[in-house]
Amino acid sequence: MPRIAVTIPNAPVPAGPYSHGVVAGGFLFTAGFGPQDPTTGQVVPGGVYEQTQQVLRNIQNVLATSGATMDDVVKVTAHLEHLDEDFAEYNRAYAEFFTAPYPVRTTVGSHLANILVEIDVVASLPESGARA
Repeated sequence: MPRIAVTIPNAPVPAGPYSHGVVAGGFLFTAGFGPQDPTTGQVVPGGVYEQTQQVLRNIQNVLATSGATMDDVVKVTAHLEHLDEDFAEYNRAYAEFFTAPYPVRTTVGSHLANILVEIDVVASLPESGARA
């Protein structure tokens, strides 16, 4: 099965040897995205609500490159620096980007490097959608 790497200019520059996403088997698997502004590379100001919004905008940009939208996301994995205290605000921002039927989701507490949230997704690519 061929794999196609996806790296785009309107997402934060990868901080290591990885792609923004990989297309394989009719799915797009994204890297874990943090709340960096793709233009400046800086973490967006604010709390977990604002950071979650930026993370999901970064993910939207990668999905769009392959003809997918948030409605095509089937799996979300999220890491929160402060799971107990930040879950409600993270969930509020999350609900702005996803509609029913919702993707499956795993949200865990993790030690993150100077950010409050990191998210990666798996999306089913539309049959007629563009491939990266």
